[in-house]
Amino acid sequence: MTDGQQATARPAGLRERKKQRTRDELIRAALGLFTTQGYEETTVDEIADAVEVSQRTFFRYFAGKESVVFAVQDMVESHFVLELRQRPAAEAPFEAMRRAVLCAWNSIGEAIEAVIPVELHLRTYQMIESTPSLLATHMRRGVALEEQIAGLIAEREGLDMARDPRPRVAVAAFSGVMRVTGQLWGRDRDGSMDALRALTETYLDQLGPALAGNWRAQPAGTAHLN
Repeated sequence: MTDGQQATARPAGLRERKKQRTRDELIRAALGLFTTQGYEETTVDEIADAVEVSQRTFFRYFAGKESVVFAVQDMVESHFVLELRQRPAAEAPFEAMRRAVLCAWNSIGEAIEAVIPVELHLRTYQMIESTPSLLATHMRRGVALEEQIAGLIAEREGLDMARDPRPRVAVAAFSGVMRVTGQLWGRDRDGSMDALRALTETYLDQLGPALAGNWRAQPAGTAHLN
């Protein structure tokens, strides 16, 4: 690389870092305001003022308030999808999804904390669950993510989803467990990433037994979940 190329590369790197800092600051400010004074009550102008940028700058990074709410969740979901794509082809579908989500949680905590405190992430989740408009969006996003994951599973297994229902059924069961653990985590006093990972692992490990066999004949298998 020539001196001229180096001089060009350095400012470009600085610009990207500055953009990322501004985006992260907008997320922190928005989620802080949403969770303290309410999502509907917070305006874009208030978010922009908190970061000392213009409304125009805000819209340069986000389409609107709703997109800020789900910015961190987008990151988490993308991390999981990437992990799933990298799982060995020999792993069975449930095992691939289980290992992908647990591997994602091993590192996603640091990624989240680089943007917002985990405590604010927990409060944001609680806010979504208690705000009808956001909960509706959350559910729609979940359906879209399930379809994407089912497509990945079908591709891994060499299946046609139009003819074989198993990818969608498997992903629906997996996603149901993830929703339950997310809701329980949102109510838990220990709102740490470690707590969410442990809860997720415990419930995923019960997925197989819950879908097979006679529950009355094997009640002890779920005793530790109560």
